[in-house]
Amino acid sequence: MPSDDLCWMPAAEMAAAIRKKKLSPVEVMRAVLARIERVNPTLNAFVTLTADQAMKDARAAERALAKKSVTLGPLHGVPFSTKDLVITKGIRTTFGTRLYADNVPTEDAPMVERLRAAGAIQLGKTNTPAFGWIGATHNLLFGITRNPWNLDRTPGGSSGGASAAVAAGLGPLAIGTDGGGSIRIPASCAGIFGLKPTFGLIPVYPFSAAWSLSHIGPMTRTVTDAALMMNAAAGLDERDSFSAPAPRVDYVKALRKGIKGLRAAWSSNLGFGRIVDPEVRASCEKAARRFRELGCRVEEVDLGWPSPKDAWEAIFCGGIAARLAPSLGERRADIDAGLAAIIDGALTWGPTRYVQAWFDRLAWNEHPRRLFEKYDLLLTPTIACPPFKVGLDNPTEIAGTPVEPYDWIPFTFPFNMTGHPGASVPCGVTGDKLPVGLQIVGRRFEDAAVLRAAAAFEQLQPWAHAKPSLE
Repeated sequence: MPSDDLCWMPAAEMAAAIRKKKLSPVEVMRAVLARIERVNPTLNAFVTLTADQAMKDARAAERALAKKSVTLGPLHGVPFSTKDLVITKGIRTTFGTRLYADNVPTEDAPMVERLRAAGAIQLGKTNTPAFGWIGATHNLLFGITRNPWNLDRTPGGSSGGASAAVAAGLGPLAIGTDGGGSIRIPASCAGIFGLKPTFGLIPVYPFSAAWSLSHIGPMTRTVTDAALMMNAAAGLDERDSFSAPAPRVDYVKALRKGIKGLRAAWSSNLGFGRIVDPEVRASCEKAARRFRELGCRVEEVDLGWPSPKDAWEAIFCGGIAARLAPSLGERRADIDAGLAAIIDGALTWGPTRYVQAWFDRLAWNEHPRRLFEKYDLLLTPTIACPPFKVGLDNPTEIAGTPVEPYDWIPFTFPFNMTGHPGASVPCGVTGDKLPVGLQIVGRRFEDAAVLRAAAAFEQLQPWAHAKPSLE
């Protein structure tokens, strides 16, 4: 097999071939590292590459294949990357900021630890904006990450290094995080699959500034690969006091069930989205209708929900402000201007705003709770616009209409507040060949249903064969 073809092989196929000794972990790692060396200077997806250690681990994985007494993990020999907000033992973790430019953790985050225990091999760290503060990916420490489909556009964020890497064939598996859409937004922008699991299903440690909103999860080219990551990573960890026992489900086997008989609600605005790009809406509406071909009953709903933006903004921005305020004095120059402005603003808030935001957040949960009494799934656009120009913190307009900073992500952040599982699946492209994503939301702890729906749609309208032209 040509070496570059290995870079596009799904992790499920790769792991199976390695177990059968039809494929060498060393061969895989050499191919992926060679592609990273060629492509990453253009994209800036990886900011720390652990090539020597990865090759050492690949050789160890190959030796293990020859030992009859060794039990191989389900991801044995498969490369993965980790977002630079997630701690990694002995590997620099900067959180996307000069403030932590030389930070080297002494332990792995639970998801990293569990993927490694499953046999996966760490490639290195992918770029992120400082503390994941925006839905694009650039920072003062490492600069701009670019979209493989159009180098003048953002790959989204804050897991934009991860989305760019996966979309460009720089490893089949990536760990992302999501505090307001940061897995789903870049998955949509880069034309890949991303899942924000139910809150607590995959442990988060150490806690982030916006701890109650923060999720960690898989970013992949195929749904099956994400299900493999879920099997490896879900479950209780005492370091995260909000983590939960994993349901007794094999997420890979669950994909076979399909979604015949399920009920899905389609909404183009949730009742409060100000504007959606017409091409995005048309692609997503067409995709939602196609769920009927899978035996799913789809109804367009007029939800009329109020916007929970003020509550989310108070909790998300307030948390980051509390974490970074002590650095404003002597190290303000090391903090992005837009982020510093958020901190300045948050420091003027009254003492009850954060508490009131929690009251409002808990009350808002009643809206999706009632929806999921009737429906199994909720379908929406993932974001309200195609990927925008690199270097911008947010789009300034959508379809010619001026917008405020969070107007383009009305579909993602609400489900960080409620903890529902949400995925983004590629569902089309714009006239400019920019990816469009459809969001699939399910009941809490029914992540298997979200994955089933995504896998069924993937079979109906495959996307993983598409490859960006970078060389």
